[in-house]
This record gives sequence, C-alpha cells and structure tokens, in this order.
Amino acid sequence: MVLERELQRQEVCYGEMMIQALSKLMQGPWHMGLHSEVVGAFWTVAPAGLLAHRPMLDALVSASPYLRTLLEQHGDFVELAMAQDFETAFTKIIAECQAAAQVTPVDAMAKLRRAKTKYALLLALADVGGALDVMQITDVLTRFADAAVQAAVDCLLREAASLGKFRLTDDAQPSKACGYVVLAMGKHGAHELNYSSDIDLIVFFDPETAPTEDAASLFVRMTKKLVSLLQDVTEDGYVFRVDLRLRPDPRATQVAIAIEAAAHYYENLGQNWERAAYIKARPIAGDIALGEEFLQRLTPYIWRKYLDFASIADVQSLIRQIHAVKGHGEVAVEGHNLKLGRGGIREIEFFVQTQQLIAGGRNAKLRGRRTLDMLQALHDEGWISAIAAAELSECYRFLRHLEHRAQMVDDQQTHLVPAAPDAFENYARFSGFASGDDLRVKLRATLETVKSHSASLFADTETLGSEDGSLVFTGGEDDPETLATLQRMGYAQASEISATIRGWHFGRTAATRTRRARELLTELMPALLKALARGGDADRSFTDFDRFLSGLPAGVQLFAMIKANPPLLDLLALIIGTAPRLAEGLSKRPRVLEAVLEPGFFEGLPTRAQLHAQAAVLMPITVPLEELMDRARVFGREQQFRIGVRVLSDTLAAEAAGEAFADLADVLIDRMLQAACHDLATRHGRIAGGRVAVLAMGKLGGREMTATSDLDLIIVYDAPPDVAESDGVRPLSLAQYYAKLTQRLISALTVPTAEGQLYEVDLRLRPSGSKGPVAVSFSSFKTYQAESAWTWEKLALTRARPVAGDSALIDELKLAITHVLASTRDHDKTVKDIVDMRSLMLRELKPVGLWDLKRARGGLVELEFIAQGLQLLHAAGLPTVLHTNTANALRALSAAGVLTVTDSETLLAAFRDYHRLSQVLRLCLDTPYDPAVALPGLNRAVLEAVASPDAVTAEALILDHQTKV
Repeated sequence: MVLERELQRQEVCYGEMMIQALSKLMQGPWHMGLHSEVVGAFWTVAPAGLLAHRPMLDALVSASPYLRTLLEQHGDFVELAMAQDFETAFTKIIAECQAAAQVTPVDAMAKLRRAKTKYALLLALADVGGALDVMQITDVLTRFADAAVQAAVDCLLREAASLGKFRLTDDAQPSKACGYVVLAMGKHGAHELNYSSDIDLIVFFDPETAPTEDAASLFVRMTKKLVSLLQDVTEDGYVFRVDLRLRPDPRATQVAIAIEAAAHYYENLGQNWERAAYIKARPIAGDIALGEEFLQRLTPYIWRKYLDFASIADVQSLIRQIHAVKGHGEVAVEGHNLKLGRGGIREIEFFVQTQQLIAGGRNAKLRGRRTLDMLQALHDEGWISAIAAAELSECYRFLRHLEHRAQMVDDQQTHLVPAAPDAFENYARFSGFASGDDLRVKLRATLETVKSHSASLFADTETLGSEDGSLVFTGGEDDPETLATLQRMGYAQASEISATIRGWHFGRTAATRTRRARELLTELMPALLKALARGGDADRSFTDFDRFLSGLPAGVQLFAMIKANPPLLDLLALIIGTAPRLAEGLSKRPRVLEAVLEPGFFEGLPTRAQLHAQAAVLMPITVPLEELMDRARVFGREQQFRIGVRVLSDTLAAEAAGEAFADLADVLIDRMLQAACHDLATRHGRIAGGRVAVLAMGKLGGREMTATSDLDLIIVYDAPPDVAESDGVRPLSLAQYYAKLTQRLISALTVPTAEGQLYEVDLRLRPSGSKGPVAVSFSSFKTYQAESAWTWEKLALTRARPVAGDSALIDELKLAITHVLASTRDHDKTVKDIVDMRSLMLRELKPVGLWDLKRARGGLVELEFIAQGLQLLHAAGLPTVLHTNTANALRALSAAGVLTVTDSETLLAAFRDYHRLSQVLRLCLDTPYDPAVALPGLNRAVLEAVASPDAVTAEALILDHQTKV
C-alpha cells in the first residue's frame, strides 16, 4: 500500500519519467568518470543518422562508459537498428548467433562475441528508449543466451564428430539424441536474465545413449571448452560469464555429470535449496528431450506431495544471506544491494519460491518458473492477497529496472546503488528520475513494502541467524558475508570451515546422509559454531567436531536430541574440545548422551545399592549370556559416560570418581559372574557345595579407578573335599569347571560385541602368574601367599578386595589376606626387594617426561610403593594400617605414627594432585599428555585440576611433588 500511494502521488509512469529526465541528463558536470566534453567528442565520430536520437544517445554516452565505447565502435549498426522495429533487428542478431554453430570453435568465439556486442547495444536502446518494458527485456536477454549456448554446443559437437570422437545422429541438428544436455538455472531458466547477468548452467550426459565410446571423458572436456567459448575475454569481448557451481556437490564432481548419478544424488541427498533452484530449471541446449525426461523424473523430489513446512527452516537459511544480523530491519538506499539487500529482488523470489515448495506438490498451477507469473498464481490459488500480489509485482518490476541501469554503466554484474552523492544523482537520472530525491523516496518505499510482505510470511518461523552475522552454507562456493561472520566468531580458517560445512550438507558423512539430519543441522549451525568457538581455539574445536561427526553412524538422533535440549550443545562442545577419547566413544554411540537428560544428572551419582537394583532389572540372569553382554555394555557405558562428564565439568572430586568407577565395575562383575554361573550350570550342572569369589586387585581393589583402568582380578574357588566334579549331564572336573567359569566371566567382561567392549581384564596377579591356572582354589591361594609369594606380590595383596561371589568365601578371603599381610617379615629384605623391583621397573619402563605421572621418579608408582611397603613393614604390630586405598593407607600410617604428619601431608598432597590429573587425562586421552599439542580445553582442565594459573606454575607444582615423593 505504501508503494501504491507513492505511485498515485507521483502520477507518472516510467516512460513519462524518462521523458522528463532526458532533458536534464546533460545538465552540470558528470561525476561517473565522464565529462560533458565526452558527449561532444562522441558526436564528432557518430554517424549523422543518429542525430535524430540524440537525447537518448546523450543519456547513454554520458551515463555508461561501456555503452559509449560500443556506440563509438558500432555506430553504423545502431543507425541501421534504429531504422527498424526491434524484433526485426533482434532476429538478425539471433541468426548471426546461430551461424556460430557452423564454424570452428575459434571462429565461433568471434561470431558470438560480435553478436553479443550488437545485442547489448540493441537491448540498451530498447530499454532506455522505452521500446520494451523491463520484463520484455529480461525475456529477450534470455532468448539470446539460449541461442548462444545452443550454438556453442552444436559447434563443439561438430568439432568432436570431425575428430572421430562422436557420431552425429543428424548432420543438420547436431544436438539431436546426443545424450548431452545443458540446463539453465536461476534467472536464465526463468527467462528473467538481467542486463549483465552470469548464466547458471548444469550439464548432464547419458553414457548409455550418447553416440560415443567414452562419454564421460568427452563431455567433461567439451563442457570446459563450452565455458571457455562463452566467457573467455578476447579482443571482441566475451559472451556470458558461466557459473557451473549449482551442480551436485561441485567440489567433488566433474563439470559434466552422468545423468543417472545426478538423479541418484537428488533423490537421496538433494538439499532443499537445490529443490528451490530446480523450480526454475529448464533444458536449453543439447539433447532437450533428455533434459525434459530428467526434470520429469525429479518431479517427486522437487514437488513433494505433502505440505513440507519442515523444509522451510532449511530453505530459510538462504534468506539469511539477505538479512542475517538480528535486529537488522533498516532499509538503506545509497549503497543498497538491490538483489541481496533487505527488501530486494532475492527476497521477493524467496517469498514466491518458499510457498511454491510448500504447495506446489499438490497444486501443479504453482510450479511455474517466472516470478511474476507465480505471484499471480499464488493469489489465484488463495495463498496471498491481491494487495500482496500487486505490490510485490510492481516492486519486482521496479527493482529489476534499477538493476539493469546499474549494470549498463560498466557491464558489471553489480546490484549496488551508488553510494557517493554525485554518483547517486547521476544514477537516478539515468534510471529515469528527475532527481536523486525522487529515486530515494520511491526506492525506500519499494524496499519497505517488500520487507513488510517478506516479514509477514516468515513471522512464525524460527530464526536461523546469528547475532554475529550471516551464516549461509548452501550452494557450491563461499558466501563472503559468511566468511566474515566466521572470522568475527574466532575462526581463522573461515574458508576451509565453510567448505567443510557445505560438505556436510552434501551428505559426505554418514551423519548427514538423510534429509532430516541436514535440516536439523542447518537449524543448529549458528549455535553449534558459537559453542565450538567458546573453547578458545575455534578452528581446532571445529576440526575435532568434524572428526566426531565423521565417526557418527547417523546424525538424526543426536541432532534432534540437541535441538530439543540446547544445553547439550555446550556439553558436546566441552567434550569435543577437551576429551578426544570421550568424544570418539560418543561418536560411535551418541545414545549415551541421553543419560545427561535424566533429572538430577548433576546432583549425585547412583549409590552402589542403586546400581545393583538397576542392573538386576536391566540384566536378569535368565537372559541368554550373549544378550546380557550387550545390555551390560550399554549400562556400563552410560554410567561411565555419566561419571566422565561429572569429572570433566568439575562437579565430581577425583576420589569420588575413582570410587564411582569402582562401584560400577563391582556391580558389573557381580552381575556377569552370576550370569556365567547360570550359563555354566545349564550346560554342565553345578559343583555341590562349591563356592567362588572374585578378588579385585590394583586400581579396582583400591577403588582408585580411572576411565581406562584395567580390571586386575583373581578368581578363587572352594569345594568340599569329597566333590570331584559337577553334577550335570556333561560333568566337568573341579579345576575344569572353575576354569570354564572364569573364561566365561572374562569373556563376558572383555569380548567386543555389537555394543563394544566393557573392560580389559588382567589375571597375571594370580598365584604363579600367567603360568598358573586361571582360577585358583582357596587352599592353594592361602598356601601360596603364605609360603611362596614374592615381595611384589605381597605389595599387590595390600590392595586386594573381594568384590563378588559367595559371601562366606569373601569373609574367609578377607581374613586370609589380613593374616598374610600382618605376618612378621624381614625388614631389610623387604626394603631391598622393593627398591630392587623399582629399579627394575625404571630400567624396563623408562618414564617419558614430567607428565608421565605414573612412572616418573617420584610419581604415582613410587608413592604407592611407599604406602604399600610401609603397610607390609608395620602391619604385624599395627594391623590398623592395612587399607586397600592409597589415601586411606597414608592417613592410617600417619595416625599410627609410622609417618610424620608432615610426610603424610606431603604424600597426600602429591597423591591428590596425581589422582585428579590421572582422572582428567585418562578420561580425555589414550595417548601420553603433551601440553604443547593438547587441546586448549584439555590444558585448561589440567590447570583447573591442580588449581594453577598457568602451565609454568602447574609444571613447577608437579616437579615439586615428584622431588618430595
């Protein structure tokens, strides 16, 4: 309505404004690089026959250096053309263009360029002189482009035939049944080309029907020649700039694509922006029938039968290229982009195309290519009001008119209104206005009208913009505004990141192969990029996320989960930017993220009793052992992830984390032992009166586990002396029975299944090590520990803790272990054995630097040796010092007076820092830690673990601990 009132106020049409303006075009100095003397100079060389058209030609000469040059070079043609009606003159130019099909490519280049020069002059004269309206101009521009491309294709086919590489099916019509087709896209496909437009083409070929032996090689080369023939600049100029980037995945495909491969791509991986692009697709050269057949095949892809409102969120990402910055609602005039700016041409086109995508599947009347035709159709079919149709149509005509004027100045593909005051004034007059003020008023009203209608259409859709700016990853090439936005967000390698994201949208990873996954990812993209950038090293975080995404078997589940729960995005970014090991596991099984959604996730971990209850429900022992193993891995992985996230988010202390990992292992061992016993009994019966228990050693025994700790186990059994074998149909001897039980238990804990692996298990701490039986009788265990065990085995026994099995046997094991550890021993020999063992370890397993917290001199191994050795030396007189947990042992040794308070505090301080660091590093890495190459997020986590402000302070702290230990 704003525009309608403005038109009524002016009460003039474009033609009348042109007449009013022509008399003023020569007034005053010219500030577009030209002076009034230039006009006089032109008339000294111009044919006398042009004087009758001097006002219009003065306008062209004064306003456009490009047209002035053409007029000077081709004045005779202009004189002849002005004496004919437009269609007659244009038909002659088309004939010249078509003649290029009959000559060599070199001659064709010259013919096409000379025809282009004449057509550029003729169209400018028709436009400025008012012989054609703006939409007639766009149609004529398109007709010439069609003729030029067809002539070039025919020329190249004839050349291929002359070289014996192609067989013409019809000498008069080289393109007939050639198996090679050129589709025009965008404005070209819609008959809406602008004055200095690129042409967007997609080239396909059918290797099955093309009359050639090597269609792929021939047609790729021919397409490259086609581009060169049309766009290379010679002394005669150029014909059209050609853009082939709308083809499927342009960075990964050849310039000509096999038609079956293209159909497969669109039907399986095609994006919504490509659907929008294909609304205007039209075969223009080559095998037209092949092109029509291809477009018919794509009909279900382009025109979906359901009201596809979900797809609009994806299509709307294109609109961010127009007005991406939140709050950017102001419409400019000077310097405004008539195509991409707010209220511009692209906004009208998307107003139409988005509604075509929604409704065109059910209503074939809404499948047209031309914007103005579809505005009318949308009104006729009840989708938009009469006012919207009329106003947007008028706005579209007017903006296209201004666009042509801007491009006539220097034959540049520009859409910008001049920003400098003098240049703007000249542009206004060249566009048919009496003054810059008149253009300013009308252009602002036009842009506001378009903005209003566009805003009303997308009022209820979720914004995909970012406050940092445009984030557009559609198409085949970088969007400059998007690159600038990425740089503002902290990404230094913006172009590489943009290309990677486009690769996601082209379905290059399994996670983005489905349409729904790509739509969800489009909606998440602004928030995702911001979350990754918050880590400090945006580029590296993005690279790690790309690696994570590449490992996902599918993406819909994860993307939908994040969309429904946005805080997960920050958690995911934290994991990816800090813990490569955790991220790798998450990429394989993203379902574990669901655990974070449970109420109270950060409030507390389940107790051992709660874990037992959950395991009993999820893993009943009546379930087949193979299925139970899968269930155990799902349960275990979710709980491990839960503990890991709590460690990573610094909401769980290291000591509590070690206990939580151990509690989980205890529960799973207990459940798998029961299941193994049940499975074995169904096959071989039971041992009457038999008992079995699992003894945990090492980190598990001390409840100091980390995310990657092995399970050091000893399986102990007992049976009445008069029982020699099991009571099943296929009986086993006592030793065989418990060996098989042990093997089943170890397999249940270690064998990789479809759900992955649960734990690594180490049985080498059993009596006689790897040479002894995998399960040991209780009597043998007691005898060995009392009479034959080495000092290092006694040290290991200080951490022994029964975790599963028969309760009575567990109690007896505890007493037996205490008895062994509390026995009197030779002090000097024990100390010598410990020192010798440590020396041997240092020779065979050399530390790899300061951050080798376990093996370094003064590291965790030596600290544990101190605690275990002092327990062995003093337990005979002070049994209260016996504790499986290192920290508790140090406290007990201090309370008993074995350690001074100062030494105890020194060792405890070192142990706490070592343990905190071990929890973080083992959670995050499978490799040694090196601050110089570690992720910034991990380095921050390390500093936080030891409360250090910087790496130098942290390293000094660790070195101090190692020295004191």
